[in-house]
Amino acid sequence: MNFFRSALFFLLITASLPAKPNVIVVMTDDQGYPELSVHGNPILKTPNLDRLHGQSLRLEDYHVSPMCAPTRGQLMTGLDAARNGATNVSSGRALLRPEIPTMANFFGDAGYTTGIFGKWHLGANYPFRPEDRGFDETVWFPSSHIGSVPDYWGNDYFDDTYINNGKLKQYKGYCTDVFFEEALSFIKQSAESGKPFLAYIAPNTPHGPLVAKKEDEKAIAEILAQEEFANMGRGLKARLADYLGMVRNIDTNMGALMKFLSNEGLRDDTIVVFQTDNGSTHGPLYYNAGMRGMKTELWEGGHRVPCLISWPNGGLAKPQAIDGLTQVQDMLPTLLDLCNILTDRKFDGMSLAPVLRGRTTVPEDRMLVINYSRMPGFVNYPTPFAQTLMYRNQGEVLWKRWRLLEDRELYNLETDPLQATNVIDKHPKVLAKLRNRLDEWWADVGPHANDVQRVVIGSEHENPSRLTGCEWLDVFIDQQRQIRVGQQKSGYWMLEVAEDGEYDFELRRWPKEIDRPIIAPSEGGQGAMDIDTASFYLSDYHHLDIGDKRPYRFEGLNKSVGPNDTSITFTAQLKKGPIALHTWFRGESTILSAYYVYVTRN
Repeated sequence: MNFFRSALFFLLITASLPAKPNVIVVMTDDQGYPELSVHGNPILKTPNLDRLHGQSLRLEDYHVSPMCAPTRGQLMTGLDAARNGATNVSSGRALLRPEIPTMANFFGDAGYTTGIFGKWHLGANYPFRPEDRGFDETVWFPSSHIGSVPDYWGNDYFDDTYINNGKLKQYKGYCTDVFFEEALSFIKQSAESGKPFLAYIAPNTPHGPLVAKKEDEKAIAEILAQEEFANMGRGLKARLADYLGMVRNIDTNMGALMKFLSNEGLRDDTIVVFQTDNGSTHGPLYYNAGMRGMKTELWEGGHRVPCLISWPNGGLAKPQAIDGLTQVQDMLPTLLDLCNILTDRKFDGMSLAPVLRGRTTVPEDRMLVINYSRMPGFVNYPTPFAQTLMYRNQGEVLWKRWRLLEDRELYNLETDPLQATNVIDKHPKVLAKLRNRLDEWWADVGPHANDVQRVVIGSEHENPSRLTGCEWLDVFIDQQRQIRVGQQKSGYWMLEVAEDGEYDFELRRWPKEIDRPIIAPSEGGQGAMDIDTASFYLSDYHHLDIGDKRPYRFEGLNKSVGPNDTSITFTAQLKKGPIALHTWFRGESTILSAYYVYVTRN
């Protein structure tokens, strides 16, 4: 009898739920678990996030990738980074497989309006842009941070130029404020139209470069001037004033968002998710919430992050901490389940909806794998043995409180929360269990983990295309300061020609928006070069002749570069299909690839 009463009660509850609740997912950039005052931060005060914390179900053992792009790809697809293609933050390895539907596709197909506001970091060209991946309204910037190579040149957090529905547009105000304000406008318009909405708000803060609003920087600096922080170095105080000041601004915007939802009568029927994309970048320097590690590291502090889920009218369990291993690719199947959106797609994550409704718990024996490809720190040219390739033994296996890192370090967080003692030789049964899971995982994802994703040129969806060094395969160029100093690196782009035809390739060292001569130094006087020749080469097999498959070759492969030339253009007849694009600027003491190439199908 109790079973039938419970079943009837559940049916009555679910029948009263809104058929299509609104969804807001907020994911901040480089804010770790320590950067909430409710988590014991000794400097920062986050009253609005603390309030949401108290109103939410809190996933206490929630894990992401230690780097941002893999986390974002997992959030969008519900799939492991090794399966979805976005395994790194640049170097041609942050492109989300175009055939995989995203969160925006699922919700758009279910009748939602969809919008993204802030950081995308899963591709800056067709078919990888957010407008190609299901988002109706887009206000975004490309790659890892404001000031990246694909970003509009000179963006500095204030009055910046972002991409709005495929067009460059300048906005007034501080970056994070702009992204939240644009999201609120989208939410209001969606609500007035009577359609449910999915709003993905992804501010660039507190990712570097560290630039806080003066009021927020001042507020943190005043706290750090107190006697209890007298032993903290001046340099660290200055960094924390900006870093934590940026989080303070996020908190202010979260307060404005929640107040707006209440004022508009949307709060009760809106699912609000708040999480961060990887571990703290500063935690080990001042406060790390009892963990070891930071962003880019496999220790706990690199990938355990806060995750708050609130839906007042959703029939969820009362606000509380939820234990058990959970991860970012759980979020998409969970939201689809909560919103009654059916799909036959298989996810690597699991739906946590029954857990959030208080009907069950996270499986105690659940095992997770975290893996991502490493940054190519020492590589200045392409190599078949790149650091950006993903390998089995770079991963981490999580089970209960056990952590196996790179198949060479084993820790028990139950007795060693700071992961100070490697016990890999003392627990053979545990080790065998975790290694078996690692083997199973790699056998599943490994065969395609390092597949190359290609930018499409000559498509009606993007013509011309603006290629940047950020997509050089397995070589890192993704900071405008690297361009300013003229860092001598060379790489190539993996491309797909959409249509047969004549194509112009305009090679540039500086982007069009500043139109500076190729040899000229930056605005700060850095990076003058002795370039006198531009070279252009297309191949379909990475320089290799294989059987009767020969690389493309063109007459006029080299052209001279004059002192006032801002660009050098080559024209080629191309056939539809895959190619690799190689470019060089050369001089007596200089060789580097063109950082920017504008490709136009005529």
